[in-house]
Amino acid sequence: MNQVLLLVDVQRNMLQPPAPVPAAQAVSATIEALLERARATSVPVIFVRNNGGEGDPDAPGTPGWELVHEVLPGERVVDKGTPDAFRGTGLAWLLPPTASVVVAGMQSEWCVRSTCLAALEHGHAVTLVRGGHATYDDGEPAADISRKVEEELAAAGVRMAEPSEPF
Repeated sequence: MNQVLLLVDVQRNMLQPPAPVPAAQAVSATIEALLERARATSVPVIFVRNNGGEGDPDAPGTPGWELVHEVLPGERVVDKGTPDAFRGTGLAWLLPPTASVVVAGMQSEWCVRSTCLAALEHGHAVTLVRGGHATYDDGEPAADISRKVEEELAAAGVRMAEPSEPF
């Protein structure tokens, strides 16, 4: 299978102090394991990085904007300014038309959701890794928000996978 690991907004502002998501430690461990497995099996890796506006914790050039993981030679970084990683970027051109996209990252109800739906619209099979995405509490616990996103995406055709399954 022609797979690509797409790591969405795995940036310091959401996974490290001063304001990490509630599940930062667990989601970081899951993402780290996915990245290691992808690299060990020669699955291409694309990092998507959010470019926040002036004063945002992920404004370009700030510590929060930095990716958590080092980008190795041959891996790509796509900068975006909207929740959909395909909109206004070259992501569609980087993905082979028949690629199956494995997604992990931040935030479940924003960029992860939008990017998964856009990947489906571009004709890609999409797998979202349970425990590989997270968000903040916002009127309800973050875990409940992430679970609802998984239900919505599964209904839309996204495959849900346990961390040990996608590759």
